[in-house]
Amino acid sequence: MFPIRDHNPSGRTPFVTYALIVANVGIFLSYWPLMQSDQEIMRFYFDYALIPALVSEGQGFSGFLTSMFLHGGWMHLIGNMLFLFIFGDNIEDEMGHIGFILFYLAAGLGAGFIHYISAPGSPVPTVGASGAIAGVMGGYLLLFPKAKVDILIIIVIIFRIFPIPAWIMLGLWFAFQVFGGFGTAADEGGVAYWAHVGGFVIGLALTLPLWLRLGGPQYWTRTEGHPPHPEAKYQLSRSRVPSVRRK
Repeated sequence: MFPIRDHNPSGRTPFVTYALIVANVGIFLSYWPLMQSDQEIMRFYFDYALIPALVSEGQGFSGFLTSMFLHGGWMHLIGNMLFLFIFGDNIEDEMGHIGFILFYLAAGLGAGFIHYISAPGSPVPTVGASGAIAGVMGGYLLLFPKAKVDILIIIVIIFRIFPIPAWIMLGLWFAFQVFGGFGTAADEGGVAYWAHVGGFVIGLALTLPLWLRLGGPQYWTRTEGHPPHPEAKYQLSRSRVPSVRRK
């Protein structure tokens, strides 16, 4: 189940969201050649990734910030940037450019801290923007629970796109992270589930003052959980290939 777009156009150009995507891609490209050597990439991660064991020794605190702009491979990068592109523009639209970058960094730092306390002795380097992006998703759930999100479902050879309310897609994603967190030892490496869970909850909590300022439950009543502006409409264009009828 992959989200590919939402029906929630932003009212202004999301410069910060675009800048974050460019920064993440540019930084990844800058150290991508190091991935040809396990020794070199691990040395790089030792300097810039979040390594809980180092933090426990009083070192590596900068990794809480720098790890947010690193990724472990192309699919890791593409997946994170897709989620940021889909959900980031609307949160930036509501919070403003400065407010959004502060929110993004706070969610990412908080997610890193949650990951650290879940496995303070882990020597495994942790990288990725997913903790911060999980915060964006938590804020999106609070503000636009019924915004439509188009998801691509792949079942063997069947590819279908379905529009579903954001609360279903985001709720399922959050549930998968919680189950993954309980089912996987935090110091084993792989997916940092508790960073995702922490980022999501922190993002929701940081968005709460904005939601209350907009009216709280009355805001949901006014918008019925939908975007506070007309939703985008998508439809497949008709094929230009002429149809041939049987005689």
